[in-house]
Amino acid sequence: MISGDRRCLVAGNWKMNGLLDEAMAYIEALGENPAPEKVEIAIMPPFTLLHPMGERLERKGIRLGAQSVFYEEKGAFTGSISPLMLRDAGCHYVILGHSERRDILHEANEVILKKLKASWKAGLEPILCIGEHLDEREAGKTNEVLREQLSILEGTDPAAPLTVAYEPVWAIGTGVTPTLEQVEETHAFVHEELKRYGRTCRVLYGGSVKPSNAEDLMSCAGVNGALVGGASLDPRSFMGIVEAAARAVS
Repeated sequence: MISGDRRCLVAGNWKMNGLLDEAMAYIEALGENPAPEKVEIAIMPPFTLLHPMGERLERKGIRLGAQSVFYEEKGAFTGSISPLMLRDAGCHYVILGHSERRDILHEANEVILKKLKASWKAGLEPILCIGEHLDEREAGKTNEVLREQLSILEGTDPAAPLTVAYEPVWAIGTGVTPTLEQVEETHAFVHEELKRYGRTCRVLYGGSVKPSNAEDLMSCAGVNGALVGGASLDPRSFMGIVEAAARAVS
C-alpha cells in the first residue's frame, strides 16, 4: 500500500535524446486521453524540451519532469538549471541520484541530499534512484548498498513528497532484468528501510522495462510503477507499458 492511495506511476526518462520535431510528433502519437484511471504518467525529456512539452503534456493529463537539477536557486553556476527554473517550465517531478550521474558525473550522496532539499523547497517531487552494480549483487551486498543510498533521508521531513526508484545498475539498458523473486525481495527491503525514516512512499522499478515484461514486474508485491528508459522513446512502446501497469493494478 502506498501513502494516500496514490496511483501507480509510469515515468519515462528520455535521457539525452529528443529534438523538438520529434517531441511534437511523440505527443501527437499519445492520443487525446492516454492515461488510464489508475495510472499516473510522467515524461522527463531533456532540458531543451521542458517548455515546449510542458503545456501540451498537461492538456493530456501527463506530468512533466526533469532529469536532474542543481541545488542553488540562482547565481554564477554556468550550465546549471535551478529548481525554480524547473518549476517555471512546468515540472512536477525531478529525477535525482540516477546511476548514470552517480557513476559518470561522480555525484555523491552529499550532493544528492542538497538537490533533494532544494527540490522540496521549490515544490518539486524528487524521484530518488537507488541501485546496486552487478558485482555488489553477486557479493550479496545489495541491501547494504541500498541502505547507504537511502541514508540521506535521515533527518529529512517525512511529509516531503518523495518517490523512490529501484534500478539495479546491471539491468539498465542491458535487456536483462532481475527475477521476479529478486524484485519482490528488494522492493520489500526498500519499503521496510523507508519506514526507518517515517516514509511510506511509492517505490518504482527501473531497468530494461518493456511492454513484454511490464505487467509481470508491476504485479510484484511492493512495485508501485516503473521508471522507463529506452522504451519510453517510442510512444507505442511507452503506452504499452502504461497499459500493462493498468492491468497489473486492476
